[in-house]
Amino acid sequence: MRALVVGCDGQLGTEVVDVLRRDGAEVVGLDRPEIDIADGDSVASAFSLAQPDVVVNCAAWTAVDAAEEHEQDALRANGIGPAVLAQACAATDAWLVHLSTDYVFDGVARTPYAEDAVPAPRTAYGRTKLAGEAAVRVALPDRHYIVRTAWLYGLRGENFVKTMLRLEAERDTIDVVDDQRGQPTYARDLAEQLAMLVARRPPAATFHGTNSGQTTWYQLAREIFRLAGADPLRVRPTTSAQFVRPAQRPAFSVLGHAGWARAGMPSMRPWHDALVAAFADGFAAQAAAREPAVVATSTTTQP
Repeated sequence: MRALVVGCDGQLGTEVVDVLRRDGAEVVGLDRPEIDIADGDSVASAFSLAQPDVVVNCAAWTAVDAAEEHEQDALRANGIGPAVLAQACAATDAWLVHLSTDYVFDGVARTPYAEDAVPAPRTAYGRTKLAGEAAVRVALPDRHYIVRTAWLYGLRGENFVKTMLRLEAERDTIDVVDDQRGQPTYARDLAEQLAMLVARRPPAATFHGTNSGQTTWYQLAREIFRLAGADPLRVRPTTSAQFVRPAQRPAFSVLGHAGWARAGMPSMRPWHDALVAAFADGFAAQAAAREPAVVATSTTTQP
């Protein structure tokens, strides 16, 4: 298999490249400035180089708050870019794996969102990601996988786990929101799931690529402290009302996983098991190497 991974330098893209190469694929990884997915000539050059059977699109505008003021810029990356990739795949008989997000939903449900739940984004980021989904389905109806993920973290890049480890060393206590519920998702687990998907090649469909179970940011932060050998009681609960942010955060980001069973594949393991594995893979070493600098101050944080 020949694979083109776009957005290869991000926390998910790096894992996807590693896993696909481990499994024997010929992988070309590209990121900005080597490729502009919204530019047809740039994408054509990338396809000429990689000659892919499968394209994995990990590229996106992920600055959720900035998208509120720069929606057209976000749309270029999240909507136009996937459309250009899908059109190139259609012209070359390649499959496209396109990463999307829980933000396409309204975040007010009380039970997990099914893959076919009606989207209702409440942010510019969510609207632009939904536009990308629609463009992929139109241009490549029979050779696409849309995989929505949420609360992603990994050993590379910046993410909530790394932020908590840093704040544990800097602050006596931290306040973390306890009224947003979701599924922490380990980037390595998601990369493994994507590799299984392209290897088994079921019919085109939408999947939810999140670790199973659910928790809140506050509960997650306490578990990060515990695994790092710190006192979880130093993490205190707060509410989203304490924040004024340009983009509204979903109160409920739990995604259902029935699509995997329909395709004859297992869903991803529980979030807590994945977090423990992530500490074994490298977060424990990062925690041990940090410089303790606890002071008698508090900070409030929200993803």
